[in-house]
This record gives sequence, C-alpha cells and structure tokens, in this order.
Amino acid sequence: MKRIVDGYFNLLKFIIAACLAMMVILVFGNVVLRYAFNTGISVSEELSRWFFVWLTFLGAIIGLREYGHLGVDMLVSRLAPTGKKACLIASQLLMLYATWLFLQGSWQQTVINLDVMAPASGLSMGIFYGVGVVFSVSAGLILFYDLYRVVSGKLSEAELVMVKESEELAEVEELQKELDEQERHAHATDSRR
Repeated sequence: MKRIVDGYFNLLKFIIAACLAMMVILVFGNVVLRYAFNTGISVSEELSRWFFVWLTFLGAIIGLREYGHLGVDMLVSRLAPTGKKACLIASQLLMLYATWLFLQGSWQQTVINLDVMAPASGLSMGIFYGVGVVFSVSAGLILFYDLYRVVSGKLSEAELVMVKESEELAEVEELQKELDEQERHAHATDSRR
C-alpha cells in the first residue's frame, strides 16, 4: 500500500513539474512570438492559467502530506500531550469539514461546466474545476489517515504538533536533530573503544 501511495505522490510531483514546464514554454514562446514575429499563441494565456491552478492545488496536496503548511503552534506546543491531541483532533475535524464543503462546491462546478467550452482552447471547463475534486478527495484521505493515527495513538508527542511557526524554525529544529544524532553516534563510538 505504501508503494501505491508513494507512487501517487510521485505522479503528482511529475504533473506539477510538467505544468510548470508547459507554463514556461507557453508564456516564453508567446512573448518571443509577439515581439519577434508580431504573432502569438492564442491559447497561451488560458492554458498557462489552467496549468497554474492545477499545479497550485496539486502542490497543496503534497504540502498537506509532508506537513509543509505553516501554522501557529505558539499555544499548542506548550500544551500537555492530552491538550495537543485534543487540538489536533479538533483541527483535523474542522479541516475535514472544510474539505467536504470544497468537494461539494467543486463537484457542482465541474458538473455544471462539463458542457461549457473554454473560449480560446475549446476544452471543457469541467477540466478546470475538476482540480478541486482531485484536491478534495486527496486531502480528505490524508486528513482521515492522520485523524486515524491520532485517535489510535500511533503518533508520538512530537508529531502531535503538525505545523510550524516558520520555515526557519523548522530548519533549525531539523539541524538540531541531526547534531544530536551525530553526538549520540560519536558517544556510542567512544564507548566501544
């Protein structure tokens, strides 16, 4: 199962890279064509906007899985393990509710716009709104899994705070863990001698 999940997220990363590459090609190509040849790619603006929306939502899925979203942990990090657990359960339930609302709206917009054609490309606008469905289903599964891990007690106390105040603080904590690990390794090597 882990291989399937990892494969799915690797596929998402590939799609994000492909969307970014296509955006660069379309926008740069359009600029060159406009200035050098006084012509352009008519679908460039529309498709690059679609690629941007898709890569943003797919990136949010990956960020959710890797706990990459920033948050405020000032209060939660100071709570006892029971308080941290209660706050995490409450936040997971609230995020599941918001994801459910987002899924409902995205599904309705996708269905409504399936037969509506985009002005420049002629593609179904359902493709544009479909990313909300992909995001909601993926995020919902991630949130359910994390909620299961909290309720079943499979998370350590350190994992009960899933957000960080800033990226710099997260990097400092990661470096501190690496230094502590190196120290333990050095002490273990010294004690063997």
